[in-house]
Amino acid sequence: MIEKFLTDLGFSEKEIEVYLKLLSVTDATVTELARMTGINRTTLYPILEQLLEKKIVLDVDKGKKARFQAEPPERLATYIQNEKTKLTEQEKLLDEVIPRLKSVTLQTGEKPIVKVFEGREGIIKSTEETFESTDNEKVVYLIYNKDQIDTAFSDKEKKMARNPRLEKGIKAISIYKKTGEDLVSDDMSERHRIKNEEYLISCDINIYDDRVRIHTMGESLNAIYIKNKDVADTLRTLFKLAIEGLK
Repeated sequence: MIEKFLTDLGFSEKEIEVYLKLLSVTDATVTELARMTGINRTTLYPILEQLLEKKIVLDVDKGKKARFQAEPPERLATYIQNEKTKLTEQEKLLDEVIPRLKSVTLQTGEKPIVKVFEGREGIIKSTEETFESTDNEKVVYLIYNKDQIDTAFSDKEKKMARNPRLEKGIKAISIYKKTGEDLVSDDMSERHRIKNEEYLISCDINIYDDRVRIHTMGESLNAIYIKNKDVADTLRTLFKLAIEGLK
């Protein structure tokens, strides 16, 4: 439990080993630590520097050789508080930093991020990654087969998928197929129906900002998530051309 706790705090395996060893003794030199842990002296120096920086180990002055001493375990509470303070400060800068990082990405050439999720649970998980907290885009483009979605997912699951979009005030412009009556458009949804049976729709496609989410809705349920501006822009253009054709 101790090792897992320290690992979750961001300690490396060797940092944990050295810290725990120092807790078990009064103090120790680098040579003594090397003998006790089996870690060579060259590797120990940067490890000790990290522990000193975390302020859970002290460099105590006892004669010619530097000796190291572990702070009381209670000092971990101070370390955690300091890390929380740093994260709070970083969060305040997030809105300013993200646009700058995006501009760097555009200048250097964006590398696509592609993820594959399997099964119904995978589709639900990929849906959660579509809308991010820092987004400003207010329109999402959808292509789907309503009958397939109704067969695969419950009303509760469909509502959970819609809620993040509605909470952020994002309008959905969609192309869809279904049996029965047309879906009605409203303030948050503009819907265009494909009535020609020649055109098959067997995937649920979502295009939003720089992200594309594709759900295969045939014999197996899977999700492909692509984060790339070029891909998203191209598919968005094709989508708009398709709407013009339907009109």
